Amino acid sequence: MAERRSTTRQPRERRRRTLLTDLLPRLQAGEQLSREETLVLEMVETSLRLLTSGIGLGDIKLLNAALRELRYAFKVFAPYRGVRKVSAFGSARTPAGTPVYRAAAAFASAMADHGWMTITGGGNGIMRACQEGAGRERSFGVNIRLPWEQEPNEFILNDPKLITFRYFFTRKLLFVKEADALVLFPGGFGTLDEAFEALTLAQTGKSHPMPIVLLDEPGGTYWQAWYRHIEEHLLARDLISPEDMALFMVTTEVAEAVREITTFYRVYHSSRWVGDRFVIRMNRALAPELVARLSDDFAELVAEGRMEQRGPLDEEREQEPELDTLPRLVFTARRSSFGLRRRLIDRLNREG
Repeated sequence: MAERRSTTRQPRERRRRTLLTDLLPRLQAGEQLSREETLVLEMVETSLRLLTSGIGLGDIKLLNAALRELRYAFKVFAPYRGVRKVSAFGSARTPAGTPVYRAAAAFASAMADHGWMTITGGGNGIMRACQEGAGRERSFGVNIRLPWEQEPNEFILNDPKLITFRYFFTRKLLFVKEADALVLFPGGFGTLDEAFEALTLAQTGKSHPMPIVLLDEPGGTYWQAWYRHIEEHLLARDLISPEDMALFMVTTEVAEAVREITTFYRVYHSSRWVGDRFVIRMNRALAPELVARLSDDFAELVAEGRMEQRGPLDEEREQEPELDTLPRLVFTARRSSFGLRRRLIDRLNREG
C-alpha cells in the first residue's frame, strides 16, 4: 500500500513543481501577470499565511479538501458554461412509479427538450427520476458521501459529469452557482433546507436572479401547506416583505413549472453589479417608452438618476467580452428590495 501511495504522489508532485517553476521566474523578472494569474497568486499567498497564523492541522486539511473539491467541480462544469441548467431537489426516498416521481421525470424530460441540462444530487428517489427524464447526456450529479441513501443512480453512475463531495457547503455552492433555475419537489429536512437557503440567497441578493419553482404532483398538497405556513407565520407577522413572495412559484403542473423557467429568459439574459450600478443584460433591446415606464414604476429600486438602456460598461468588456453584443438596462441601485427586482425582470419578459 505504501508503494502505491508513493507512485501516485510522484506525478502530482511533479505537476506542482512544474507550475511553480513556470511562474516563479516570471515573478522574479517582474513580468506582467494576467488577471487570472494575479488572483491565483493571491490564493497561494493566503495559503502560505496558514503556516504563520496558528491554525491547526485539522483546519488546514479542511481548507485543502474544500479547495480541491471546488477546483475539480469547476473543471467538470466549464465545458458546459453556455448551457442553461436547472438544479433539482427532492427526497431520495421517493419510490419509482409514484405520481411525484413521474412528475419529476416528466419535468426533466421537458426541460431537456428545451435544451436545458439538469443538476441533481445523483442519488435515488427524485434525483433518479430527474436524471431518468433528462437522460445521461443532459445530466449532472453532485453527490455527497453519506453512510446511507446516497449511492449514485444508474443514470449517472460512472459518468464524467458525476462529482462526489465530502462537504455539504461545497456541494451547495455548486447547486446554486451553476444553475439558471431551481426546482424543488417534496422532500425531507435536506429539501426544506435547500428551499429556505435558496430563498434567503435570493432575498438578500447573494445569488443571481433565477426562477425558484416548488413543484408537486397533480393534486398534491405538500408545497401548498408550506405556502400557507409562509403566509400565516412569516408574511402576516411582517417577518418577510410582500415582494418576497415574488421570489418563488408553487405549482402542481409540470407544464406551468417549465413555462415559468423558460420564459424567465425570454428577454432577460443575466445580470451583475458593477460598483453601485446594477446591469441587466437583455436578449433584445427595449422600446424607449418602456424604459421610461420601468424607470417610473420601479423608482424604489433606483438610488439616483434613472434607468438607461445602453451597451456594455467598460468593466464588463474586460471580464466578459462574449456578452458585449447584448443591450443593457443600467441603473444606480439600492442594495435591497430583491423581490421587487424580480418583479422588474418579470415586466421585462412580459412587455419587452
